[in-house]
Amino acid sequence: MRTKRSIFEDIDWVLVLIYAALVIFGWISIYSATYDEAHPGMFDMAKNHGKQALWIALAGIIAVTLLFFDHRFFETFAYIVYGVSVFLLLAVIVVGTEVKGAQSWFVLGPVSFQPSEIAKFGTALALAKFLGNEGPRFDRLKTKIYALGIVFFPSALIMLQPDVGSTLVFASMLIVLYRQGLSGWIFGIGFFAAVLFIAALYMKQYEWTVFGQLIQWKVAFIVALAGLAGFILYVLRKQRGSRLVVGGGFLASVGYFLSVDWLFDHILQPHHQNRINELLGIVSDPLGAGYNVHQSKIAIGSGGFFGKGFLEGTQTKFHFVPEQSTDFIFCTVGEEWGFLGTFVVITLFVILLGRIIWNAENQRSEFTRIYGYSVASIIFIHVAINIGMTIGLAPVIGIPLPFFSYGGSSLWSFTLLLFTFIKLDSEKKYVLR
Repeated sequence: MRTKRSIFEDIDWVLVLIYAALVIFGWISIYSATYDEAHPGMFDMAKNHGKQALWIALAGIIAVTLLFFDHRFFETFAYIVYGVSVFLLLAVIVVGTEVKGAQSWFVLGPVSFQPSEIAKFGTALALAKFLGNEGPRFDRLKTKIYALGIVFFPSALIMLQPDVGSTLVFASMLIVLYRQGLSGWIFGIGFFAAVLFIAALYMKQYEWTVFGQLIQWKVAFIVALAGLAGFILYVLRKQRGSRLVVGGGFLASVGYFLSVDWLFDHILQPHHQNRINELLGIVSDPLGAGYNVHQSKIAIGSGGFFGKGFLEGTQTKFHFVPEQSTDFIFCTVGEEWGFLGTFVVITLFVILLGRIIWNAENQRSEFTRIYGYSVASIIFIHVAINIGMTIGLAPVIGIPLPFFSYGGSSLWSFTLLLFTFIKLDSEKKYVLR
């Protein structure tokens, strides 16, 4: 069998170039968002853009280092990496540092990182290892339960911090399980759960009115659910076991619907509650919970088609949008580069995701294919939620834009995810299974 002459042989340079384009565009946007006439240098370590330059250089070292690894290393040590990441998630709950209401950071002097970033990588590896070994046995209930456990155990630990944004990222792994054969009903159930959640929140507005009116609204909704269950049961009347399934689903739906108030009040942080209420239009607070999104939409809208120009954005220059170099970096693109700039960024992400999925589908190794889908799913959910929250289509939950937002741990974790796949993909000619 022919051996590789160089670590750069068979590398997908399209993925590498898109990665580089996103990282550089992100760095330029961070420079613009944090620009200070007293510190105009792009490598000034007193400003975020200078620090980001250092993080980018270290990310480059990580990327090249990964190419030196034997591709079998990642599959061999998948469970160990997963175990270490779970241990770190447990440790951060006990000895971590609280930042913005979530105890999800380790802070060691000037260096800080989130174990949840490592957990994404570890979970992707472990899921690929497990499903790759199971192969066609995914149809077994036991296999599905184990696979779901691999995904939801670290996400449950992250929820205890609590870090809602990172928890949602793990839900993207359902895309991987769907590709393996999990029923599409799982997405239907998720959509239905979201509808029940939103309906319960709207009815929560009547909590402080006459007690009888509260009962009237909730009872009416439960009666509607019963009617829906009856209709489904009628349609499936000839299906064996339909009564048990529909009846159980109805009882679970009612129980979930009645528990939404408690979940909302006791699981979510007050700032998350306020942002969700603002997003749904239950409350309007443009100077409070809705301030970030309100200013972000002003910034993006003011950019027009071509934008105001580099360093010419007024919302950016005068720092009207909080967290503009991190969670809201996309609004800097919209204001300074306009619709054209945002279109370029979104197109780059679409090509990146499409390329990863295309490469994943053309693998001989089940491990590499499943891992590739995991990487694509994680990046997709980050992009969708981050851009969605900057334009008011998703709640503000603190999810960075991959390769773009300021921060070392975020950039490094996405570099680790992507370049591990690039390394595995470069070996597909030499893999026998």
